Amino acid sequence: MTETGLGSGLPRRRCGPGWAARLAMQPWFHRFCARMPGLRGIARAEGEALFSVVSGFVQSQALLALVELRVLHRLAEGPLSTARLAHLCGLPPERMAVLLQAGAALRLLRRRGEGWGLATRGAAFLTVPGLEAMVRHHPVLYRDLSDPLAFFKGETQPELAGFWPYVFGAGGAADPALAERYSALMDDSQALVAEDTLRLADFRGIDTLMDVGGGTGAFLAAVGRAHPGIRRRLFDLPAVVAGARARLGEGVEIIAGSFRDDPLPEGADAISLIRVLYDHADSTVAALLSACFQALPPGGRLILSEPMSGGERPDPATDVYFAIYTLAMQTGRTRSGAEIAEMARLAGFQVDKPAKTLRPFVTSCIVATRPA
Repeated sequence: MTETGLGSGLPRRRCGPGWAARLAMQPWFHRFCARMPGLRGIARAEGEALFSVVSGFVQSQALLALVELRVLHRLAEGPLSTARLAHLCGLPPERMAVLLQAGAALRLLRRRGEGWGLATRGAAFLTVPGLEAMVRHHPVLYRDLSDPLAFFKGETQPELAGFWPYVFGAGGAADPALAERYSALMDDSQALVAEDTLRLADFRGIDTLMDVGGGTGAFLAAVGRAHPGIRRRLFDLPAVVAGARARLGEGVEIIAGSFRDDPLPEGADAISLIRVLYDHADSTVAALLSACFQALPPGGRLILSEPMSGGERPDPATDVYFAIYTLAMQTGRTRSGAEIAEMARLAGFQVDKPAKTLRPFVTSCIVATRPA
């Protein structure tokens, strides 16, 4: 199969679908798989996965309803009947029953006799930091995606872009209320990111760590607990770091500034950028990496941690959720580990082989070193 190459006037070969995709496009093949014991389970699982993609929005809205009605919290005290939950949540019993059944289908709830209780997944949801705050925040993103064609054409002004004014520079975070809202959402989910970063990166031998864009210091607090011998320094926008002192105490140096507008302070032998790069455009990231290179001494380490695209092996968490989220923010993008490593090399760093992360939906980590 060929098509005309744009601008060339010459035919260009267009590759058709692979053999597996060609088979999947044939109705007879699906009927064949349904009859074969060895293929029946695979076909069923693939069909269920496909329908899960189709119904994903409804699933997320059911989850939002469960969160807003605090159904999981109510069941944390013990099983309750449909009627009791309907009364507590202010829903008609027949509609409460539909929501509870949906929660059970999502494996968040389970039947307990005549009532309902928490399933293991529902219990985990209540204990994972940041999940509830993330779900409550989703209506903003959902509104931005209400017309997905207009969104991907760039014809809309996403509401989410107004939620993150800090990415436009120091002036964008002058509103303390907005800065507090941003910091609270970031802090809620920072515990898992810090846990994985501390496991994936080697912090041994670091004398002074400067966390750039570190908000109110959630990551530095975790570093202090894991490595109490490391001196810590926080650098972020004035409106953002205002709440850092109460969390970090007097043992941490807090410096207010903008990495977009101000030079990075020198004196640290390691710099961490935790969920910073994907908030910003390539030009800003390149400038920031160069600034980190200049601020570090020879042998100094740069620790980069954030959700990263799967690159050549697309990942549903990072290449669907985070990639579209950052697109709605209008300032940054979700990059692959290979892209980030190459940008660090262009800034002058030597890049270590990335550690394999067990939870790409939480974070991935790259460590780079300024050559001695």
